[in-house]
Amino acid sequence: MGFLLSKSLDANFQKQQEFILHNARLQMERQIIMQNQMRERQMAMQIAWSREFLKYFGTFFSVTSLGLCVGAIKKRKAGLLGPIVPLGFIFAYQLDMAYGTLVHRMRDEAESVMASESDRLDLPFGIPTYESIEKARRAKNTLSSFLEK
Repeated sequence: MGFLLSKSLDANFQKQQEFILHNARLQMERQIIMQNQMRERQMAMQIAWSREFLKYFGTFFSVTSLGLCVGAIKKRKAGLLGPIVPLGFIFAYQLDMAYGTLVHRMRDEAESVMASESDRLDLPFGIPTYESIEKARRAKNTLSSFLEK
């Protein structure tokens, strides 16, 4: 009789373990999907910001370049065309960020760094652990209670 009860309990325990493992896996998959969607939204906002900034900077660059060209012609000073060069580089960078392949090149470079220079990615003092987080939390609580007195 005890053997049958023990066998039934073992079977139920095994089913519970499988259920817990399945739920943990689902939760992890959902977390990964959610984090990826948040990353995609942040990247989309960054690209949208670059495109909006490009509109304003493009207008500024055009008006400034036109004014500098007119001034250089009227005053016969080629030095007035100098600021067009650095402004042109900024404009080209923003154009590449907004509509070009800069994001793809940055991703390729990041993959290269992760593959061949992973030591550069190490955090100071390593990855935070439960113990280090709890130590910081306790220290903060101790400081807070000390300041309240």
